[in-house]
Amino acid sequence: MHGRKILVIDDEKDFIDLIKRELEEFGATVDPALSAEEGLRLFRDRHHDLVLLDLMMPGIDGWQACRAFRKLSDVPIIMLTAMGSDAEVVRGLESGADDYLVKPFSRQVLLARIRAVLRRMELAPGQRGPLRYEDDHLAFDLARREVAVQGHPVKLTPTEYYLLECLVCNADHLLTPRQILECVWGPEYVDSIEYVHVYIHRLRQKLEPDPQTPRYLLNVPGAGYLFRTLPAGNDRP
Repeated sequence: MHGRKILVIDDEKDFIDLIKRELEEFGATVDPALSAEEGLRLFRDRHHDLVLLDLMMPGIDGWQACRAFRKLSDVPIIMLTAMGSDAEVVRGLESGADDYLVKPFSRQVLLARIRAVLRRMELAPGQRGPLRYEDDHLAFDLARREVAVQGHPVKLTPTEYYLLECLVCNADHLLTPRQILECVWGPEYVDSIEYVHVYIHRLRQKLEPDPQTPRYLLNVPGAGYLFRTLPAGNDRP
């Protein structure tokens, strides 16, 4: 975490001060913001390696802010909130968050989640062999972080790249959600099954000709997911 620049957005100053002290102990530089509007201004002016984002704030809420950040950057975002229902977790992930942590949480859990997110940023796709694919619809070279649909570049977040890499490395082989979680997010996430479902949905929206009838990212109900390769020129599922 040493040398990392972290933006913390929360309307509770005492909470921000606590998080700031914790992270600065490990060598991080922390920019505090008491509103999403202030956080977005800071983010535009400075480069940050990570955003910690509260949900319930006056003005722009965390969901709106997360979508705004996603239009600007693929910076990793961890939502920190007291809202912990499954529906709220899914909504946060669908807004573009990389992780979702429910208050109150321990110092150890927060630091572990931050390290896990930053680790995913550093894991370059292609570490486990050449990851290239091309057919009539989809083409990618994950070693170069290049993805195209119908010849047009598609932007993926680091977590989306790493999920695609995990599935492609095991192309045509079924992976359980727990296997995917351990591969992409790490062993501390093996019970967060909703992460897999949300991110598969996000990849389908970006890559599939028809996300409702996927060609590449297939699932076996109750079992798991796989990336199915297709011969070039085959435009049928």
